[in-house]
Amino acid sequence: MKRYPTALSIAGSDSCGGAGIQADLKTFSAWGVYGMTVITAVTAQNTMSVRAVQAVDPKVLEEQLDAVFSDFTIDAVKTGMLNDRETVRLVIEAVDKYQPEWVVVDPVMVATSGSVLLKEDAMELVVNELLPRATLVTPNIPEAECILGRDIDKSNGEEMAMRLVEEKHLNAVLLKGGHWDGEDSDDLFYVRNGKQPSFFRKKKIETSNTHGTGCTLSAAITAGLALGLDLHEAIAHGEEYIGRAIAAGADVQAGHGHGPVNHLFDPRKLHKITCG
Repeated sequence: MKRYPTALSIAGSDSCGGAGIQADLKTFSAWGVYGMTVITAVTAQNTMSVRAVQAVDPKVLEEQLDAVFSDFTIDAVKTGMLNDRETVRLVIEAVDKYQPEWVVVDPVMVATSGSVLLKEDAMELVVNELLPRATLVTPNIPEAECILGRDIDKSNGEEMAMRLVEEKHLNAVLLKGGHWDGEDSDDLFYVRNGKQPSFFRKKKIETSNTHGTGCTLSAAITAGLALGLDLHEAIAHGEEYIGRAIAAGADVQAGHGHGPVNHLFDPRKLHKITCG
């Protein structure tokens, strides 16, 4: 008997398709992984702005979580937009109940357009309860500062990554460098009790088509974990994928604001795993 490698995205729906569960499903498919979703919120958004956000009813959210986890072997999970405190609480309960092997948390707080996507009363629960349960947390610089509760010297990414892990009791962090000053946008990977961070070096690509890059990278890492890669390998392959996806969509106009990346520049066939 065979089955598909599976990845679950617990995140919001993006009506323009560049971020959220839409980006995650495209990424899972591009990697040859069977993707599933638990929708936390429905957004009305395009490449220019988020016009409206409606959280999913907590009972419906809970039913989605139970429906998927009770029926499938979930190889890896990622979270994206969680929106409010009740949503965060239910996700934490599901993680504790079903104990997925891999949990990647993309701490979505602000959209590329600048719209706030995580309510203030949910922040404390995310930082103190959800993040320590994650295998990997993938903040950008502004999100890292929100998690730490203070501004950090942006010229010292190593210190910021280490402080995140040590002060907030994280297992591992991938600090995304897209907000660094300069020509490079290095990402830093640091593991608890690690000696030194690993650097993933990349040149910034001149394009406004960056909608959903954080969702896409975390989904790619999740897909890699679902396929059996270790954490460092999954990050390395995910970094390569997002770089190529940005480059493949850099010269394409899709919408009138921050357009999406090209998730399907080189899709794979759906993998199969031999069971038992």
